[in-house]
Amino acid sequence: MRLIDIPGQVAESILSIVGIRVGTEEPHYLATKLTDGVEIRRYGPRIAAETAVAADDERARNIGFRRLAGYIFGGNHRGETISMTAPVSQQRGDTIAMTAPVAQARNTEGESMIRFFMPAKWTMETLPTPDDEHVQLVQVPAETYAVLRFTGDRSPAAIDARTTELRKVLRDNAVNTVGEPVAWFFDPPWTLPFRRRNEIAIPVAPPT
Repeated sequence: MRLIDIPGQVAESILSIVGIRVGTEEPHYLATKLTDGVEIRRYGPRIAAETAVAADDERARNIGFRRLAGYIFGGNHRGETISMTAPVSQQRGDTIAMTAPVAQARNTEGESMIRFFMPAKWTMETLPTPDDEHVQLVQVPAETYAVLRFTGDRSPAAIDARTTELRKVLRDNAVNTVGEPVAWFFDPPWTLPFRRRNEIAIPVAPPT
């Protein structure tokens, strides 16, 4: 039987309104400061659950979030073959801890790719299989990013403005980019805007 800590979930939801993240794991990284507002981060290999959504940025984020939340909150299976016994019982899929950030970027077809990164304890072999055919598990290689953190508005216009700001910083500091920007969101939509942690990340060449 699976026990659900309702008081704990309510408390975490209340804290998330003011931007206090409780028990939320983030992928490990090493960081060096580039400027007062930008740092270079080196991430190791990670695993992500991702889904592609053909919609405008904000709608795609909402649709993708629901799909991926469905996976980590039990919409999964292990695909095991089990002999029939009596009585027949039904068990929910595994619950996977929530992590941060939620990542959003465009793929080559123009769709929004939404990702949840999996907690470090999981491997491709131990993670359960998504029930939703639109959700897939991917191995993300080690990457180096230039990252700009900001709070408040995370509309498409705000994301574009922050991306332009980060690109200028990288040009001014002769940092070579090697990929397209991605937006990272660390808080749910109901968090007070001035308490939200948002980031723009652009892949860059690893330091030599």
